Amino acid sequence: MSDNPNEINNLEQLFSRLPGLGPRSARRVVLHLLKKKDTLMPSLATSLSIAMKSIVNCSSCGNIDITSPCSICADLKRDKRTICVVEDVTDLWALQKVSSFRGQFHVLGGVLSALDGIGPANLSIESLLTRIKENKINEIIIALPVTVDGQTTAHYLKEELSKFNIPVTQLSHGVPVGGELDYLDDGTISAAINSRRPF
Repeated sequence: MSDNPNEINNLEQLFSRLPGLGPRSARRVVLHLLKKKDTLMPSLATSLSIAMKSIVNCSSCGNIDITSPCSICADLKRDKRTICVVEDVTDLWALQKVSSFRGQFHVLGGVLSALDGIGPANLSIESLLTRIKENKINEIIIALPVTVDGQTTAHYLKEELSKFNIPVTQLSHGVPVGGELDYLDDGTISAAINSRRPF
């Protein structure tokens, strides 16, 4: 390892940029990879290379998949008249995993935040409005975090959606204030979907 410290440092810095990994955790990951470099690193490198070439964003909902439209948008058994609006792909995956919701999704790509300089133009709000105009949508479910920025975004969306004269609901019971979908258990998410209320 001491023969090539710069490469190890580069790996540590790359891993420390990942969510949930600080410098110490990144160092542990790198050491684990180096200990298993003959078995783990080749498959990891191959998987990363394949993912980089084949994974795309869905042109319709913003999901990540190997096809566009994604497998969720292309699924004929799903309800095309209901759209659930989420902040990020991790939220979409969390809702999809529990199978309580059988409609369509729309990934905003974030929430409004004056502090971070994120305005409506930085989110995929226009494409959501276009989807509603071009399809017969019966309901929009807003499934954004119960945070200040999440609720600011929800209220902004409600105003934008009011001109379409369609029901707008949001998740209700089970989602704690300050909670994010990616950290909730399956039962809590199911309860939230099933008890949604008018917004």
